[in-house]
Amino acid sequence: MCYLEITVATRPETIEQVAAFLTAGGFSDLVLEDQTQFEDFLDQNRACWDYIDEDLQKKLQDLSCIKLYIEDEDQESLARLETLLENLRQKGGFGDLQMTANPLGEQNWEESWKDNYPPQEVGEKLVVLPYWLAEDYAGSRLPVVLDPGLTFGTGAHPSTQMVLETMEQAVAPDAKCLDLGSGSGILSIAALRLGAKTAVGVDIDPKAEDIARENAAYNGFSAPKFLAYTGNVTGDKALMERLSQAQYDVVLVNIVADVIIGLSPVLPNFMGKNTTLICSGILDTRLNDVVAALEKAGLHITRTKAKEDWRCVSAKRRTL
Repeated sequence: MCYLEITVATRPETIEQVAAFLTAGGFSDLVLEDQTQFEDFLDQNRACWDYIDEDLQKKLQDLSCIKLYIEDEDQESLARLETLLENLRQKGGFGDLQMTANPLGEQNWEESWKDNYPPQEVGEKLVVLPYWLAEDYAGSRLPVVLDPGLTFGTGAHPSTQMVLETMEQAVAPDAKCLDLGSGSGILSIAALRLGAKTAVGVDIDPKAEDIARENAAYNGFSAPKFLAYTGNVTGDKALMERLSQAQYDVVLVNIVADVIIGLSPVLPNFMGKNTTLICSGILDTRLNDVVAALEKAGLHITRTKAKEDWRCVSAKRRTL
């Protein structure tokens, strides 16, 4: 069955009214792309601005629209929609309500989203696989299997790729790894694939703890080899003391610049004299700020890696 994707251009201040009018006219399952909601999200998540997709931001700038889907042979519904929109235009105040129709080919809609998650080869050794491709993978790379539908990090972002590439050299056999801001658990799982003895993931979002455990299970890892915790190491003294009792060989922090800066005073608590710290999620414009914070905490930078506008730094404790 083939469909038309109908897009109706609206104004942010009237999008809800237009949607209600179309719903009353018999059109349901509307998709609202509201510029105002996107701007509200930005305002409420200032600490995450480094990770805002710039292409998406440009796409939504000065744009609010409603999308719906009609069978391409359903000319009656299409004509009814055009009549409803013309009635709104005549009322005034809703903009021109320009309508465009984009033909969509016949496909299995329930499964088509999976096409957006092909295998991703990273570095020299690793490949990130969605779980439905894991069983059939016949390559020689070390598989990091994830459920991308669970979000929190799928390995597609340059910052994550740089950490994975750096880990291939930093993670020695039987290493102990700590992953702060673990999200999906991708870095912890990769560390175990690379031969680490244990990996501990910590995230402030309680959902991430369950997601990381589930992704670890896809790879055959569970406690005590992989442990996941919820908490903020800068504010939870009990958690910090528990974590700092271990001697980690590699500490991973793939978040954003401001969070890395906030964490920098406590990072040495998790590091011995030979521990490698890998920090990423840093825009090039924030690199100097992050480096300054790490050096102030008693660390020295051993390597800086670049990919697109992003930077990844490695550091060790400064020795006297």
